[in-house]
Amino acid sequence: MVARHDPPPMSTDPAILIVRLSAIGDIVMASPLIHALRQRYPQSHIAWLVQPESAALLYDHPELDEVIVWPRSQWRELWGQKRLLSLLREIRMFRAVLRRRGFVLAIDLQGLMKSGILAWLSGAERRIGLGSREGSQGLMTEVLPRAGEAELIGSEYRFLAERLQLPVEPFQMQVGIGAPAEAQAGQLRRSLPAGSSYAVICPFTTRPQKHWFVEYWRELIPRLRSDGGMPVVMLGGPGDVKAAQAVAQASDVIDLVGQTQLQAAAALIRDSGLVIGVDTGLTHIGIAFDRPTICLFGSTRPYLRSESARTRVIYHALECSPCRRNPTCQGSFTCLREITPDEVMATVRGLLGGPLGESK
Repeated sequence: MVARHDPPPMSTDPAILIVRLSAIGDIVMASPLIHALRQRYPQSHIAWLVQPESAALLYDHPELDEVIVWPRSQWRELWGQKRLLSLLREIRMFRAVLRRRGFVLAIDLQGLMKSGILAWLSGAERRIGLGSREGSQGLMTEVLPRAGEAELIGSEYRFLAERLQLPVEPFQMQVGIGAPAEAQAGQLRRSLPAGSSYAVICPFTTRPQKHWFVEYWRELIPRLRSDGGMPVVMLGGPGDVKAAQAVAQASDVIDLVGQTQLQAAAALIRDSGLVIGVDTGLTHIGIAFDRPTICLFGSTRPYLRSESARTRVIYHALECSPCRRNPTCQGSFTCLREITPDEVMATVRGLLGGPLGESK
């Protein structure tokens, strides 16, 4: 731990702000911190500051008091239009919103300048940054490294909790689902074939080096159906619709990409018999709900194991692995190419241990 000065004494139940603006997967993996903080400070007001596109993950969390949405797009628009006085006015108003909560502790899980500034604007006396960089460390009163057991899902957040002397057993991910999302998911489930479990595939994410190949998905989908009569539901966001059409072409998949709210997608995952996906937030939600989940990792390797016996990670490490945002293979993505549909099907059979449609 790096401390700029001795931290102020904590009250019995301080108002606490968690700052993790994005992305879906990172927020899901950081979600156990809510329970850890609640166990240590049962009467505290605990809030989470987040970007609009990820806020739905947090709205119905039973141990979170408040979700504060950062109006990122509005600020960016004002900046782009060079309306600097208007932007300054919006920043001051947002600062006032934060400071009315009387936050004593702000925890910046993102560690970037934008998240550090927001933590600083909160006015919290104690500001802890996780792996702070881009100069944001200068806005923190303490900085902790991103450490822990690298192969374990969410280990950096568990490490942070341990250093803050928070209880970490159990350290389980949690996603809240509200009544409107339950209703939408229920309506969609009624459109599926009756009497059988279904598989969910999550093929889409933000970078091409994290994608499995379209032809592999097209081969896998009918095999999931034929081996156990398991309908296949494909999920993704509005920006994935075009890519989903390529996967759906010549494959018998129920394409719900761009048709579900984020919480409704989570509910469909929760009630599925199998989840298969790349390194994307929806795949991690499968683990949060302890569904049989198979993760296909290539350029990234966020973890190799979870604390669930129902998770399998398929990852073929090469000399260049993990390349993350800087692939050197000129687009061949060999690490993912070597994950074949045959290997995925063998993993499915080993994970479910019986006919595919009977997973509970």
